[in-house]
Amino acid sequence: MSSSRSLRSKPSRRVVRFALAGYALGVTAFHLAMLARLRRDANILPPVTLAPPLSEQENPSVATATLPRVSVIVPARDEGRSIRACVESLLAQDYPNVEVIVVDDASTDATPAILEDVLASPLACTGRLRVVRVEALPEGWAGKPHALHTGASQATGKWLLFTDADTSHAPAALRSALRRAQHDHADLFSIITAQDTPDFWGRVIIPIAAMGISMLYPPSRVNDPKSEMALANGQFLLIKREMYERVGGYANPRLRATLVDDRDLAYEVKRAGGRLELVDGRELTRTRMYQSLREHWNGWGKNAYLGSPGGALLFPIMLAGLPLVSVLPFALALLGIARQRMGMALAGIVPVAAIVAYRSALNRSLAIPWRYVWTHPLGASVFTGILARSYWRGLHGRTVPWRGRSYALDKNDQSLSHRGSSLRTGSRARDR
Repeated sequence: MSSSRSLRSKPSRRVVRFALAGYALGVTAFHLAMLARLRRDANILPPVTLAPPLSEQENPSVATATLPRVSVIVPARDEGRSIRACVESLLAQDYPNVEVIVVDDASTDATPAILEDVLASPLACTGRLRVVRVEALPEGWAGKPHALHTGASQATGKWLLFTDADTSHAPAALRSALRRAQHDHADLFSIITAQDTPDFWGRVIIPIAAMGISMLYPPSRVNDPKSEMALANGQFLLIKREMYERVGGYANPRLRATLVDDRDLAYEVKRAGGRLELVDGRELTRTRMYQSLREHWNGWGKNAYLGSPGGALLFPIMLAGLPLVSVLPFALALLGIARQRMGMALAGIVPVAAIVAYRSALNRSLAIPWRYVWTHPLGASVFTGILARSYWRGLHGRTVPWRGRSYALDKNDQSLSHRGSSLRTGSRARDR
């Protein structure tokens, strides 16, 4: 009897060994492929770097009449903790022919008072700064597209720069970006900004988000005019006024209610035959998106479902795949070591080694300390929860919180309608 049981158990053990080996090879290959893509993507288009100091021909007294006028538009809703630094960095730009339009989107915090203070400061004495107040959100609009539309409708520039209120810009950022955009004949030019992550949760979660974005939106396809894939970064999005108007701007019915305003504008530009570029511009602009776990949870969850190019079909694969490739290897390694099962331990250790190699390179690119490599399973677990919540809301047409407002998500076409009901300030999503 015992010998027959032993004979039956041998094939099953063999199946388990093959399954563990196949799993280990698959997960290892995935992370090594992500490492190769990370290195390859860095060479697709050279990063935009800070331009040299202004030449005599670019002196403000000469260049204002010759260089194209640029209108910088900053949507701001309850941005009291960051709006001053953002606006002051924009007023300090060395590009001579620029105006800065801040659209105060019915802020209820200190934002209006801070903007009044900046308007009265010496930095604003040149007349570069204007503040436009929006009192109410019209039906059928999401807040940020409406604020961007409001600013663009009052802009006088031949180029429009849309930038978020939680950014800070080097003095030569605008001049450097515009020079590169003109050199490359781009209609829409956007950059990947440096992420300030002094907080624990930012260092844990942002690398997982970066991994997902690079997987879903490979830069090689985003920057390929023949590919339909499009992506831009609303933290710094520079677009020709002519192209903006050609696609209908944010008044375009496909854009006015979107929660993924940067990606969807980029898609419209590509659809209209425009040239799109998304490049590394971390020397130019820095961003501090979220400052607590709650803000990360709400901010990334707001548009995770809408931002997925695969929609409802791809999401179950993402939900299952993220813990399988990022959490289970660590669990297998620890469990195998604890139970002294070499096969199980190796099935975890080999993929973990590939994860460490990939995350080491990713952390360097994000300026995150190396030790946060070991928070990879924690970050993946949290982000799996973010994805699950976003997916559940999308499937069931639940409201999406966004900046003290809520929107109803249509699970059939992923369009949004403004519900107008307010959320408590403490639970609102950050604007990202």
